[in-house]
Amino acid sequence: MSLPVATVWDASSGALAWVAYAACTLALLPAGARWLRVAQREHYLAGSATRFALRWWASEPGNIALAFVGVAGLALSFAWPLAALAAATVAAVGPWRLSVRGRTSPLVWTRRLRTLAAVWGLAEVVVLVAGVLAGLPAPFAAAAALLAPVLVDLACALAAPLERRLAAPFVERAQQRLARVAPTIIGITGSYGKTSTKNHVAYLVAGTKAVVATPRSYNNMAGLARSVNEQLAEGTEVFVAEMGTYGPGEIAAMCAWCPPEIAVLTTIGPVHLERMGSLDKILENKAEITESASTVVLNVDDERLARLAERLAPTVRVLRCSAVDAGADVAVLGAPGPATVVVNGRMVAAGIELASGVQPTNLACAIAVGTVLGVPDEAIAARLRTMEPVANRQNVVVAPSGILVIDDTFNANPAGAAAALVALAAADATRRRVVVTPGMVELGREQARANAAFATAATGVATDLVVVGRTNRRALLRGGAALAPITVNNRHEAVQWVRTHLGIGDAVLYENDLPDHYP
Repeated sequence: MSLPVATVWDASSGALAWVAYAACTLALLPAGARWLRVAQREHYLAGSATRFALRWWASEPGNIALAFVGVAGLALSFAWPLAALAAATVAAVGPWRLSVRGRTSPLVWTRRLRTLAAVWGLAEVVVLVAGVLAGLPAPFAAAAALLAPVLVDLACALAAPLERRLAAPFVERAQQRLARVAPTIIGITGSYGKTSTKNHVAYLVAGTKAVVATPRSYNNMAGLARSVNEQLAEGTEVFVAEMGTYGPGEIAAMCAWCPPEIAVLTTIGPVHLERMGSLDKILENKAEITESASTVVLNVDDERLARLAERLAPTVRVLRCSAVDAGADVAVLGAPGPATVVVNGRMVAAGIELASGVQPTNLACAIAVGTVLGVPDEAIAARLRTMEPVANRQNVVVAPSGILVIDDTFNANPAGAAAALVALAAADATRRRVVVTPGMVELGREQARANAAFATAATGVATDLVVVGRTNRRALLRGGAALAPITVNNRHEAVQWVRTHLGIGDAVLYENDLPDHYP
C-alpha cells in the first residue's frame, strides 16, 4: 500500500523539511525579480539571463563561494532536506552586487514583463509540483530557486510567439498609417553609428522637408511600430527609421511592412559578435535592409561595405561615402580639423568645424541621403554650420569644479573608443588626463583582446585609468598595466574618485557606461 504524497519524505525530517521547501519557494520572489530585470534589459532574448548569471557567479571570489554553497546545499538536500535552506539563501541574496530592483536600469513592470513573469511563474510551479510528486520536494525546490535564470530564459522562449501575436495589430496599424501618409522611408542600420546618422539625416533634411525620425534607440519591431503610430503625422514627407538586429530575419521582417526607399549602412563591426558569430554573418543580417531599396548609401571606408557596394551596384543605385576618399560620391574630408564636404566631385562646404562626437563617415552618409531627397547644397552647408553635438558622444563640457569632461558614455565600439582617445589627447588639459571606463561588451571572442588593446592605447594618452566594474577588469588591467589602474565597483564610485582627485587643469574621458545588470 503506497503512502500519501505528503508523507513520502523521511519522517525524521518532519516540519523543518517543509520549512526548507517553503524557504526555497519564497526565495523565488527576489530571484525572479532579479533575473526578470536582466531579461527586460536584454530585450527579452532567450539565453540572456543564463549568460548573465554565469558572468555574475564567476565575477568575484565572494560570488564564486556563494555559488559553491548553493550547489552544495542542492546536492546535500537529497540526503538531508534542510540543506535546501542554503540554496534558498543563495538564490535570494545572490549574486552579490546584482540588485533586485536596479539603480541605473530599474525593473519596470510593463505589460510584457508581467506576461513574462506569469509564464516564468508557471514554469516554476511545474518544477515545484514535480518535486512533490517525485517525493523529492526539497531538492526540486532548491533547483527551482537556483535555476531561476534558466527558467526565465525558458519563459522568454515560450512567450515569444505570444508577443509576436500581441504585436501584430500594432504593426498592422503602423503599416496602414505609412500607406496613408506615404512618406519617403529612410532605413538606417549598422553595427554602430545608427542613431547618430539618423539624427544627422533628420537635422539636415528638416530645413527643407517635413521629417519624422524614430526616437532614441527605438530600432526593433515594437519600437518602430510605436514610432509610426504615435509620431507619424499627416503631411510628413520623410520618415527616418533606425533598424537594429540581434539575428537573421529581424530587419527583413521590419522592411516587409516599413520598406525603405533609401537604405543606409553605417559600418560593420564586432558589436553583437557573441550573438551572431562572425562579421560576415553580421553583414548578411544588416544587408537585409537593402532588399527593397532603390538607393543604397554605404560607408565604403568599411572594407565589407565596400565589397557590398560592388555586389549591389549592378542592380540598385549605390552611393559610396568616405572620410578619406575625395573620389567617393560623398566625402567629408579633413576631420577632426576643419572639414570639407565634396558631393559628386563638387565642393559643397569648406572649413566646417564638426560638432563634438560627429563622425565624418556617419555625416557623409547623412549628406548622401539629403542629396537624394533633393536638399540643395547651400541648405546642407548652412545646416552643417549649426549642427548640434551628438548627445553622450564625445561631448566636451567644463564641470563647475573646472574639470574638462569628455562624455562618450553612449559609445561602445573599438572605432569610437579610439576616436575618443584622440579627443582626450587634444583636450586642453595642463595636468592629468584620465580615462574612466567599464570597457566594451558584446564583442564575442574579440572582447578581451579589444579591451586590452584599448587600455594599452590609453597608456599613450592618459595619466590615469579608472576601471569600472568587473566585466572587463582583467583585460583592462592587463592592457593598462603601465598606468597601475584604479578599480571601482560602479559608475558612482568612479565619479566620486574623479571629484576627489581632479580639478582645474585636468581632463577626464568617460568611455562607455554599462547598466548595473552587468558585473
